[in-house]
Amino acid sequence: MIRCIITAAALLAACPALAQSDLRSAIKADYEENLKALFEHFHQNPELSHREFKTAERLAAEIRALDYDVTEGVGGTGVVAVLENGDGPTVMIRADMDGLPIKEVTGLPYMSTARQEDIDGIEKPVMHACGHDTHITSLVGTAKQMAARRDQWSGTLVLIGQPAEERISGAREMLKDGLYKRFPKPDYALAFHVSANQPTGTVQVPLGIRASSSDSVDIIVHGVGAHGASPHKGIDPVLVASQIVVSLQSIVSRTIAPQEAGVITVGAIHGGSKHNIIGNRVEMQLTVRSNNPDVRAKLLDSIDRVAEGVAISLGVPEDKLPEVIRSKTETTPPTINDRETAERVRAAIAVALGEDIFHDKPREGMGAEDFSYFVTPERGVKGVYFNVGGTPAKDVDNAPSHHSPFFRIEPEPSITLATESMVLAATALFNGE
Repeated sequence: MIRCIITAAALLAACPALAQSDLRSAIKADYEENLKALFEHFHQNPELSHREFKTAERLAAEIRALDYDVTEGVGGTGVVAVLENGDGPTVMIRADMDGLPIKEVTGLPYMSTARQEDIDGIEKPVMHACGHDTHITSLVGTAKQMAARRDQWSGTLVLIGQPAEERISGAREMLKDGLYKRFPKPDYALAFHVSANQPTGTVQVPLGIRASSSDSVDIIVHGVGAHGASPHKGIDPVLVASQIVVSLQSIVSRTIAPQEAGVITVGAIHGGSKHNIIGNRVEMQLTVRSNNPDVRAKLLDSIDRVAEGVAISLGVPEDKLPEVIRSKTETTPPTINDRETAERVRAAIAVALGEDIFHDKPREGMGAEDFSYFVTPERGVKGVYFNVGGTPAKDVDNAPSHHSPFFRIEPEPSITLATESMVLAATALFNGE
């Protein structure tokens, strides 16, 4: 009979199956003892972007109790936890904390009924409609397992509770506040997202692009007010805005190469006050998505051109041409995984969980992520962002989308698999595997 002799140093190498069983059992036990209740707490008490005060406080307390050196208030409400464990690389694991201004209608026993004043001063309903409660719960689970297994890795572990991902500005604020100067700068950065349109029990590790760039653009269309019965006496900004909306769609179809991806969506348009009044102003809100810098620049520059050109063609005078305003805060480049590091992460997960764990389907949309700021090429940090399934396979086709008031995931399989995968990934990077 071949017998596995377990030592701390040889645990994973000598007896990988047994070691993996031990890790999985420990995570499941922690879920029942702590993480289940913690997830329900976070879900019932969501907070909006840049307003994650109590969320950050609870997250910091949970990780501080595990003997990490924890700092709060980084980049606003951000949390940074550091665990030094000898010589080796520095690995950062990030989880986003914020909820969305959506009224939850899932009917779950731990459904959110929270309301909070947003940064615009308006009180709104709040819901974790994108799974960030899953992310921070798993971060606590990962913190516990990594601390308990310090004899299996060497280096410095940095954990991040990041604010304001939904406004794609929290990562930038943490970096501006000295994240990579005040704390150990990572060699590697890891993150995951729970996915409602991916079956539970599966993981997706993209080897290249994981998320598109995103830019919020506002267009203010000016006109000249008049009576609705005498349109010739004014310049109708509703007509101008409507024509701009239609013309914007030609940018992707006629100026971007067919093999390139691009999206321009007008998400909101507001103007006018009454049936028979031609107003003097219409406000439009756009989101712009792309997968590479050249396309991104062309899309944004083309919006300027179309807005001005349409206005001129409809007789808007030069002193009333549209204002096109690119947000300086709601903007992020694409998130692109470092291929070699992604392959190492994928291999570590495959060895422990098998190749069947992977859900290798192309992206269906052009979602964005400000994790990209942590791993832009000039920062020299190799990043991997992966997905974990959140919906039972039988329900995936009809699962409510992210950012829906009906959004929900299955917490136990999502959190436990995400934690297991993250521990495997981080340990592999620490050990040079």
